[in-house]
Amino acid sequence: METTSRKKQTAFRLSEALLAEINIRAMQSNRSVNNYVESILSQSVFGTPNPDTIEAIKESRSGKYAGKLDMQDFDSFLKSVDAL
Repeated sequence: METTSRKKQTAFRLSEALLAEINIRAMQSNRSVNNYVESILSQSVFGTPNPDTIEAIKESRSGKYAGKLDMQDFDSFLKSVDAL
């Protein structure tokens, strides 16, 4: 995704309830409504991970290589982390 792309002004019709929620979430994120909506749309359109990333996510969720952490005390914890 190119970050220095030219922008084109566009208009959408949104329900008042949806627009109110977008305004709230944009304020909570300390962003403009335009920036908030653009980032959500960009994530939706361009945020699909590639096949390698999808495979890595599946592997990570499987716990196959997770190892075991020793939580008995801090020194044991550090040793178990080094063993992974």
